Amino acid sequence: MDVAVLYSGGKDSTFALQHAVERGWNIKYLISVKPTRKDCFLFHYATVEQTRDIASMLGIPHFYVKCRVADPVKEADIVKDVVEKNQKRMKVDAVVLGGTGLQETQLKSIQNALRPLKVDSFASHAGEEHDLVMEQMLKSGYEILITQIASDGLKDWLGKKITKENFSQLKKDSVKYGFHIGFEGGYADTLVTDCPLFSKMLIVEDMSVIFEDDYCGHVVINKYRMEDKIRRPEAKRVKKGIFAGFLR
Repeated sequence: MDVAVLYSGGKDSTFALQHAVERGWNIKYLISVKPTRKDCFLFHYATVEQTRDIASMLGIPHFYVKCRVADPVKEADIVKDVVEKNQKRMKVDAVVLGGTGLQETQLKSIQNALRPLKVDSFASHAGEEHDLVMEQMLKSGYEILITQIASDGLKDWLGKKITKENFSQLKKDSVKYGFHIGFEGGYADTLVTDCPLFSKMLIVEDMSVIFEDDYCGHVVINKYRMEDKIRRPEAKRVKKGIFAGFLR
């Protein structure tokens, strides 16, 4: 199957990319949409600009486009425009989204936009329990930085990484304050700084944490670098196997 991945650089879209790789799908390109405003319905606001270097590191064609509207139909049309313009030379059967399918506004809006092109769209881990999905991420080596929040109980998490050690506390906070453990529904956004797919990890050297109020805030990465990882020989073999025939 030929697919594009809607890629924010966050945990869910990165796990969706890994999902596609592991299933042997032909990933034609990534689509990253950077809003110029914070009230978009479908897209992350913070740190999407880092996807350009991540896509370059992965060696996957990448479309980086801006969003200046706050309307789910118009936002979905941005994705449609990218797909439509590239269907002749980079045809895809589907656009893959991250998550477990609870982002219904995002998923349905993009499905409706792509339907006239006869291109499907689906959540990579639909129907799965998001806390179990996150545990899989953390066990496999995902480094997940919380880059934006919009909920009570998350102020102290902004700008911090979710780890195997603190994930239990995050689950307790999600129960106490009522936010979704995977942040689906817009409670928070993230950036993956390392994972098994990456040949380099993103090292944040300088970051500003900005709060709009007690419930909302975002980070701005002022300086970072992409640093080569030291891999064990067996990890190199796995890496080679994952990407064998990746771009066809």
